[in-house]
Amino acid sequence: MEYRQISDDYSVAGQILPEDVAAIKAAGFNSVICNRPDDEQPGQPSAASVEAAAKAAGMEFRYIPVVSGQITGDNVADQAAALQELQGPVFAYCRSGARCTNLYGLVREMNG
Repeated sequence: MEYRQISDDYSVAGQILPEDVAAIKAAGFNSVICNRPDDEQPGQPSAASVEAAAKAAGMEFRYIPVVSGQITGDNVADQAAALQELQGPVFAYCRSGARCTNLYGLVREMNG
């Protein structure tokens, strides 16, 4: 599983599977954010299945679905709140990692 570190406390990746959560935990992450809507692509694991694996591993989880190419102000606000509330480092995923990266940039702009 590949991921990109965006900051000391935030990394992004493409779609993960529930069985990837153990490796994410072992890599030192404490929280997972899913920015990919369920059923975006046939056969993708549901956010609930990844959430169950994360919680079983003792990690926090947030589901903040973002439609590709349509990031809203609410998405940015929800992501900002999650980043304030969750214990880092945070591992965020979507289809490719791009939405997670763009959201992080928008949160940083919002917070000045």
